[in-house]
Parts: sequence; structure tokens; C-alpha cells
Amino acid sequence: MMERIIILSGYSGSGKTTAAKALEDLGFFHLENLPSELFFSFVDLCEKSLPRVRKISLTVDARMPAAKELSDFGHVLRKIRKSADRTDFVFLECSDEALIKRYKETRRIHPLCATGTLSDGISEERKILSGMRKLADRVVDTSGISVHSLGKIIRAMAGADENGRLVLSFLSFGYRYGIPEDADLVFDVRFLKNPHFTESLRDLDGTHKEVADFVMSDEASGTFVDKLSGFLRFLIPKYSEEGKSYLTLALGCTGGKHRSVAVADAIGKRFSEYSPAVRHRDINKL
Repeated sequence: MMERIIILSGYSGSGKTTAAKALEDLGFFHLENLPSELFFSFVDLCEKSLPRVRKISLTVDARMPAAKELSDFGHVLRKIRKSADRTDFVFLECSDEALIKRYKETRRIHPLCATGTLSDGISEERKILSGMRKLADRVVDTSGISVHSLGKIIRAMAGADENGRLVLSFLSFGYRYGIPEDADLVFDVRFLKNPHFTESLRDLDGTHKEVADFVMSDEASGTFVDKLSGFLRFLIPKYSEEGKSYLTLALGCTGGKHRSVAVADAIGKRFSEYSPAVRHRDINKL
């Protein structure tokens, strides 16, 4: 039986190539867009190879027929889970804004917009992959994440952080845009003083010193950061003892631009020994 199988899926431009490279660096034998009917032949060949391949990863996206037939892929997924000691299906989520920006920067052509606009292609792909997304064991939102941070998260999922420590992520967001689906813990910081109502700060974000100083000048902010940091100091070792290799803590304010950003940055500095990924999902939204 195979030791580990990781199946990657997600939207075009969401970071599947980066994720696949991270897995290859860990010794996974990776194949992209192998027809689903050949999955099991591939697993069998890997098991019979010399030296034996024990870890494989596969990318499945909207270009594959199985992606359009949810029932077919669901059947394949259930069957392939029996072929390994552990199988994970990871779906990479991404906002329309981030996808459009990435395509414009790279000048690539979206695989589903040959006869339409980029937005049409993204919309069509969301429809095709909506069912597969529901089947995922883990959904990772890559909208505001760097290539380095995504690689680190994927390595953690594979149980191989280079420092042997839990991979820690702090994510700011706006409740106006919904709670992040990849969050393990969610904290609401809307009780803090809001810079939005100070005209000189309204158009800045929480990464600016003026805004961060305003937010952290609130006595409640310092108390919250101290208590949450203490809670995490207790919690992280407990999660590690249970085998959890990554932890995403989300902090939300109304729009995800001021308070949550400043607090996420402040807490991230408290845990520098973990080299945490600090992401701001909604910082550029209106």
C-alpha cells in the first residue's frame, strides 16, 4: 500500500504549481492532469517500481473530464483513499480579484476563456469545480499569500516543516466579506477603536505606522494581544502533541483594512521564532 497520496486541485492561478513543487521537494512523485481512470494504474506502477515510490501527488483541475463529472471524481476519490495509508485532497481557493491580478501580471491565458473574457473563464471554472471543492479535506485561500508562505503551508500539510515545528499563520479579514474557510481559530476585534472614523487615517491601512499606533494605543488592544499570545503559548504545544502541523488564526474587523491588520501584525511579531506567515486577505478591498 502507498504511504501517502496528496491530490491537489483549485482554480487556475491559485498556486497549484507552487504547491506541486513544494511536494516534489519533499520526495513526492508528482503528475499533473493524469486521466482519473489511470490513477490506479499509476499507483500500482509506483508500488512495483524499484526503488519503490512511497509518496505520490496528483493535480486535478477543470481541464480534466472527471472535474466536470462530480459523481465520477467522488467515486475515484473514495477508491484511491483505499490505496494509501493516508490520502489528502487539498483545494486551493482564491478571490476573483487576486486571480485577475495574477493573470494580468503574467499575461497568461486562462484555460477556459478562449472565446470569452478572463472573468468569464474564472466564473466558468468556479462552476465546474464547485462540487470538487466540497469534497476537499482542506481548503486553502491563497488570495493574499506569498509563494514562500504557500510552499510552507503545503510542506506543513505533508508533515515536513523544515524546523520540525508547527507552521503558524495569522490572517486578517473583514467580516463584510465572510469568515475565511481555512481558519482554525477566529477572533473578532471589532470591539477596538476604529481608525475608519478618523479622517486622516481612513484611507490608510493597518500596515501604516499611524494606523497601527492608533489601534495599539487602545488599552484594550494591548490587553487582547497579551492574553491571546498567552493562550497560544499554551495551545500550540498541545496541538503539536496531537500531531497538528499547521495552525491558521484569523482576526476579523468590519472591513479587514485597519484593526485586524494591525493586530495580526502585532501578534505575528510575538511569535517570530515560528517565522509565521502573516496575511491580510481584504486589505485592498473597498
